[in-house]
Order: sequence, then structure tokens, then C-alpha cells
Amino acid sequence: MDLNLKGKNAVIVGGARGIGRASAELLASEGANIAICARNQGHVDEAVASLAAKGVKATGAVVDVTDDAVYRAWVAAAAEELGGIDIFIGMASAGGGVMGEEGWRNNFETDILGTTRGIEAALPFLEKSDSASIILMSSTAAVENFLVAQPYNALKAALITYGSQLSQSLAADGIRVNTVSPGPTFVDGGNWDMIKNHAPDIYDTTLASSPVGRLGTPDEVANAVVFLASPAAGFITGANLVVDGGFTKRVQF
Repeated sequence: MDLNLKGKNAVIVGGARGIGRASAELLASEGANIAICARNQGHVDEAVASLAAKGVKATGAVVDVTDDAVYRAWVAAAAEELGGIDIFIGMASAGGGVMGEEGWRNNFETDILGTTRGIEAALPFLEKSDSASIILMSSTAAVENFLVAQPYNALKAALITYGSQLSQSLAADGIRVNTVSPGPTFVDGGNWDMIKNHAPDIYDTTLASSPVGRLGTPDEVANAVVFLASPAAGFITGANLVVDGGFTKRVQF
């Protein structure tokens, strides 16, 4: 299938590793120009070099999404460098496991404001695109009880509601908004890698709950992200696409 992504300009927040990196690589393979940001300069440099090697325009920077002014300025600079924004993908997350007020603040600042600030900064450029698309990153932890009550789960659920309602308000401007909710996904050096090594009981219980007998891969989630972001999904907006190998047991209407 031709996703019609050649020459499109994509901004990925949190695009140097894991699902974000896999999405950036797939977009670049389809001919899209890429701007990424992340927290580690070495990771950013390595990712940009890999993306540029695919023959597309690629740029990246170290950005703290909790710094409002710096973050918004980077989005505008990325748009200037690429020549516009057709796709905005928000991947930044503080992750789970931190409880109490610290957890609430961390996830609110990174997962919620890290998404909404970026979208607000990108909107003037998305409005000029003829195939504008926004992808939010949630989690299956938002749609079913998972492990313990924690800020990560609740605030990822808030993103699903925000994405659905934003899709309604932006539809008339030709901007699609969708959410992707991955199930447990194994990334080398990522959360589930650490859980496997330091909390094997949780890892084994989670693995046993997967009907397909394994965790997901970044590439499998990236396939869903890139499809939804592309013009090939031009009549899909307001959706929350669960990518979890059947891990969640609810009936998904």
C-alpha cells in the first residue's frame, strides 16, 4: 500500500528511541522528512544520522518538553527547517511507577502538557497542510485496570478523551486527530526490559496474560502510528487504536 507520505513533514516528540524511533524510521522509509526531539544528545544525533541516510531531510534537538518556551520555539524552528508540518506525533512520557504527587506532576507536565503544548505550537503549520494529522500516544493501561492505581494510567486516559474531542473541533480545518494505545511493548533498555530484569514476577504475569504469548515490538506499534498519520487513513479521525496482541480483554466497540 502506498501511504502517500513522500515529501510530507513529520515532527515527532520523543523520536530518538523505542516506538518513537521506530515510527520515525518508518516515516523516513516512506519518504517523509523528519524532525525529532529527545532528552539525550547522543541518541538524537544517532537517530538523525540514520534517518538522513534514507535520503530525507532529518533534524533533531535536545528539548525538555516541560520548558514551555523552549519547546514551542523548537516546534516552530522544526517547521521552518522542514518547510512546514503535515504530521505531529506526541510520544513524550514520564512513564509509570512513580506514585504520589511527584508522579502526578511528572506525568501531567510530560504526558499532558508535553502533548498539548506541542499541538498548540504545531497548529499554525498544520492548518496550512492539505493532509494534516496529529497522533497522541496513550496506553492500554488507560483502558483497563493494570497493576496499580497510578498517575500514568489516569493521565494516559485523559489523552484519549482529549484526542477524541480535539478531533471534532479540528475536523473542519482538515486536521485529523487519532490516538494509539500500545499494550506492553518490549524495547531494549526500556521499561519492560527493566521490569524483566528487576521485577520478573510482574514480567512473567504480564507475559502469561498475552494471548499471543509475547510482548509487542516497537515496529508493530509504529506500523499503526504511521498508517493513522498517513493520508491512507484520510477518513479516520477521533479513533483510539489499541495495538496489544489481545492483551486487553474488554470488548472494543
